[in-house]
Amino acid sequence: MALTREERETFLAEPHIAALAVDAGAGRAPLTVPIWYQYAPGGEVWIMTGLDSRKNRLISKAGRFSLMVDRLEPTTRYVSVEGPVVETVTATEEHLREISARYLPSEKVDGYVAFATANHGEQVVVRMRPERWVSSDLGSV
Repeated sequence: MALTREERETFLAEPHIAALAVDAGAGRAPLTVPIWYQYAPGGEVWIMTGLDSRKNRLISKAGRFSLMVDRLEPTTRYVSVEGPVVETVTATEEHLREISARYLPSEKVDGYVAFATANHGEQVVVRMRPERWVSSDLGSV
């Protein structure tokens, strides 16, 4: 059964690990990788990735990407969202801290931020405007 707009936006706002997919060019399957993301109902989705990463190069070329999140309990539910890139900006420590706090226990955030700052190189935030949604709740199959 398809989710209502409110249900799918609420579900996407939960801290799931997403599968990001982006066109990888002629003769290639889409690049599909797990990624952290941020979303608030009614807003834009954003991700962080390396400035020089393959993800960023492909997203820049394609101008759009999709994310899919799912869960298995208490019911089998998923939401997929696809849309155009509306902004790419240099990531700040505030972005890194926000997305880290979404996924990590509070006592781990400072350590992860320090590690990522020292080891991940220059990062960008890529914002996507949700344009197409696919969602379903299959119940407890």
